[in-house]
Amino acid sequence: MHVLLTLFAGLLLLAVFALFGWLWGGSFPAVALAAKLFIPAWLLVSVANLWVGVARAGYTLREELPILLLVFGAPAAVAGLLIAFAPRA
Repeated sequence: MHVLLTLFAGLLLLAVFALFGWLWGGSFPAVALAAKLFIPAWLLVSVANLWVGVARAGYTLREELPILLLVFGAPAAVAGLLIAFAPRA
């Protein structure tokens, strides 16, 4: 359940980044830039989630690495699609 909530939070955060990109830039290239900025921010959050799983929840790094790939990869892939399909200025 925690993984699903974390994935949902990642997609929600991407939506917030995209919204601010649109509000501040008013164009699709600005939304693509916001998605590019989302990826390193989400990587930091995902690694923090991994650290909590290892340091606090008692999982091993080997158990948490596939979760990291899923938790980081799915929202980052959606951000990549947003970047790839955003019309160029």
